[in-house]
Amino acid sequence: MLIVDGRKESNLHSTWSSENTEICAVPQNEIVQIIIPDSSTMQITKDSTSDTLRELDSSKYDAAVGPIRVEGAASGDSLEIEIIQIKTADWGWTSISSDFGLIKNRFSEKLFHWSIFGGYAKPMNGFLRGIRIRTDPFLGVIGTQPASGKYGMIPPRHFGGNMDNRLLRSGSKLYLPCNTDGGMVSFGDPHAAQGDGEVCGTAIETPAEALVRFRILKGERISFPRARIPSIAEPESIMTSGISRSLKQAAITAVEEMIDDLGRMHNLSPEEAYVLCSVAGNLKVSEIVDEPNFVVSMTIPRNIFNQI
Repeated sequence: MLIVDGRKESNLHSTWSSENTEICAVPQNEIVQIIIPDSSTMQITKDSTSDTLRELDSSKYDAAVGPIRVEGAASGDSLEIEIIQIKTADWGWTSISSDFGLIKNRFSEKLFHWSIFGGYAKPMNGFLRGIRIRTDPFLGVIGTQPASGKYGMIPPRHFGGNMDNRLLRSGSKLYLPCNTDGGMVSFGDPHAAQGDGEVCGTAIETPAEALVRFRILKGERISFPRARIPSIAEPESIMTSGISRSLKQAAITAVEEMIDDLGRMHNLSPEEAYVLCSVAGNLKVSEIVDEPNFVVSMTIPRNIFNQI
């Protein structure tokens, strides 16, 4: 089995570019193990503090392992990327930034750590005391090489990239367009858990090892990512809503309402509630037809509070 080690700087790239050169080649249907650093690209460690955030090199955010050339893939094909397994490290982190995330200029920069063991992530150092989050690992970044141009790593594109889609977990099959021969696939940004929206800007960020397998769909051109997702039951939840002419403002209101609700019902600080919304809360469009106002809802599973 081919092992690709993303801890080596030569196996990483920090831009999506048609000029990126392959780090290895693999035939379709062969399982590949990929060692993937966290989204800070190893700048944040178990010993880092909130002061570390001000020292980070932002050009290294979401660096991806790749590109990996899939033998026989050609421009105009599609690639099926089967995510067989994702194994996280035994720790992770979440950060809040004043200028990044859904709610800006309300929170100061803070870094929080998690212990990951036995299928759960537990906050450390007295943060979110008594709460644990069931882990559901996925890869925030999976993308193919663009046909031309150069792009930053943070915004997702038609070829994938930083989609931060929690549904791309083990058992999922992601379909991406081949814009160049070989497909040239890259992986990054592992998450141990995240809610839909990743509202504070980060999830439970963690290093991980992933097992993946490629299959070529000859001549089946697609324009945007598609996927086949295994089923998962929805737990009993708390819900808040936002209503506005703007979907984004409705989303902000739904999160602000959840922050208020969690403070009232569970005595969480605003910072604790905001992080919990990001790692365990799910934003959904509940209504988009009753113009001029739209509804966005946020839900958080009630079972994460059972230990309080």
